[in-house]
Amino acid sequence: MDTSRTLELRLPGRLAPDDVGRLCALLDAAEPTVVVCDLGGLDQAGLAAVDALARLRLAARRRGHRLVFTGAGAELRGVLDLVGLGDLL
Repeated sequence: MDTSRTLELRLPGRLAPDDVGRLCALLDAAEPTVVVCDLGGLDQAGLAAVDALARLRLAARRRGHRLVFTGAGAELRGVLDLVGLGDLL
């Protein structure tokens, strides 16, 4: 894993299926590194966000990245805890 550089991702306000696919493709194409994903811009902390974060985590693991989420609001933290994915953050 190359820790000399960091790949930074910022999730848009509303997530569309194409957004998640595009972000996963970026992870698949990058050499293993630290990936920082900023969640501060998410408008809604619903199931679409939960699905997106879980898919990003899986894509990062498959490729050998170390994924770090930052900027998660209280609502998103609560939803992730509710569905048993609180350890994502």
